[in-house]
Amino acid sequence: MEATTNQAALKGGEWLIKESNAFDSFIPEDFNEEQKMVMDMCAQFLDSEIIPIIDRIDQQEPGLMPTLLEKAGEQGLLSTSFPEEYGGLGKDFITSTLVNEGLGGGYSFSVAVAAHTGIGSLPILYFGSEALKQKYIPKLASGEWKGAYGLTEPNSGSDALGAKTTATLSADGKHYLLNGQKCWITNGGFADVYTVFAKVDGDKFTGFVVERGFEGFTQGPEEHKMGIKGSSTVQLYFQDCKVPVENVLGEIGKGHLIAFNILNIGRLKLCAAALGGSKRATTTSVQYAKTREQFKLPIVKFGAIRHKIAEMAIRMWVCESALYRTAKCIDLKEAELLAGGHSFAESLLGGAEEYAIECSMLKVFGSEMLDFVVDEGVQIHGGNGFSDEYPISKAYRDSRINRIYEGTNEINRLLTVDMMLKRAMKGKLDLMTPAMAVQKELMSIPDFGAEEEGAFAKERKYIANFKKAILMVAGAAVQKLMMQLEKEQEVLMNIADMSIEAFHAESALLRVMKLANTRGEAGVNLQADIMRTYLYDAADRINKAGKDALNSFAEGDELRMMHIGLKRFTKVEPFNTKDARRRIAEKLVSANGYHF
Repeated sequence: MEATTNQAALKGGEWLIKESNAFDSFIPEDFNEEQKMVMDMCAQFLDSEIIPIIDRIDQQEPGLMPTLLEKAGEQGLLSTSFPEEYGGLGKDFITSTLVNEGLGGGYSFSVAVAAHTGIGSLPILYFGSEALKQKYIPKLASGEWKGAYGLTEPNSGSDALGAKTTATLSADGKHYLLNGQKCWITNGGFADVYTVFAKVDGDKFTGFVVERGFEGFTQGPEEHKMGIKGSSTVQLYFQDCKVPVENVLGEIGKGHLIAFNILNIGRLKLCAAALGGSKRATTTSVQYAKTREQFKLPIVKFGAIRHKIAEMAIRMWVCESALYRTAKCIDLKEAELLAGGHSFAESLLGGAEEYAIECSMLKVFGSEMLDFVVDEGVQIHGGNGFSDEYPISKAYRDSRINRIYEGTNEINRLLTVDMMLKRAMKGKLDLMTPAMAVQKELMSIPDFGAEEEGAFAKERKYIANFKKAILMVAGAAVQKLMMQLEKEQEVLMNIADMSIEAFHAESALLRVMKLANTRGEAGVNLQADIMRTYLYDAADRINKAGKDALNSFAEGDELRMMHIGLKRFTKVEPFNTKDARRRIAEKLVSANGYHF
């Protein structure tokens, strides 16, 4: 695999076939003073405005959530990513990602704010005419108006393009008449403006901006949900709803570009919010474990509890590493497109589209990490974790939705591999050359020559081998199954799981290498513990996913040979993860929560 000297040169998906340069990779320790202040501001807002009244929020006290969004708007927390000419702060992509993370521990409020600043506003910002942007974005940026997004229908969830809502041009040509319904609309009960998708003439999937109060537009009652109870969720109904023709978003029949491009950004931002929620839940769990006594000792003294605390921290640290590595890539791509003469909207959408593969992987990893963290948090709380009196039970219920919206995790796993293969077929990503090289390596005698030298050489080799394992399994699947591969969803999900593990493991290694360059290896002992523990466990997970895939389509000598190859590519040296986890847990206990 060739090394690259510039992170900006790595295109989406290229991490699989090229070695990233740690020193060009962005890490959370690179945040500037302003970005750190933004994080502090978010934490203060949650602590002062949200957490003290979380029960009132969950009871959906009339007018409360809109008022909280307005307060967030007054502090500039809604307008980070909007350009200054529309009343925004015009900050970079990393800063707007930080806001999602910073507010991610706000339970239902974090859902409302993410929907408003993301899917509720960005379609108008990126695809609206200048008149639409001038009319709506300043009000959305300030929080005076609230945004929502209507894509899902009772019979079209993952199959968004199967929507039945129609739009017909009125006789005088001044309005489109919308007919149909939308469901699971976040902020739907109080929003002022909605991005709604309908089919013009029954087949041209198109986006529209619909205002509360438009003739023929009504909404249903609030849904009763398992979690995120304070978040408004309603159905929308359209009965000859009159939408002015100037409220069409983008081009007629090009609504899929809006829906899918906005989802790319939403997936990354969901990962950020999940990370923020995880950090708060972990801190809650650590503080509880320090005060809860059993057998005359605080339970935090017990190895079983410390193992849980450490694993929570490991997954969060690794997630954070991959999240901000990707956010910076999007930032760089956006700057490159802007410099090339593209508009603001084209540049950010282009950046997110370039790294759509990574956004899907982050969404899966982040949502599953949060589920793990809150589940272990409940376990640490014991019986009290099952009581509504303790916030961990709310965090547990609220977490579950994240694996479903912004594209289910199954859809995102399938997309991860599908997008990789499509880019390869279009010549954007040369997967064939390295895959053939791996096949050739399998047929040759293993090279037991001199080991690579330098800092973290062993770990760098592990990552290179993990990538070879993916290329071997994916290459064999493509050759063997050919056009049938898209129907073999289990195999695609196996390959996606291998990819998600490898990408996150590499992100953790890049972060440690960059930190060690400034602090010295002795200054990153705990971070190295996290990275090495994750790599050690990831090797087994990659091996298992690889075997499951191979066993389903290969046989005989070919299968035996690939099993040997997989074993070689996922082999790691023994590592004492128990002691590493104890050291990591001790850091959290002494810091009274997550503190890396």
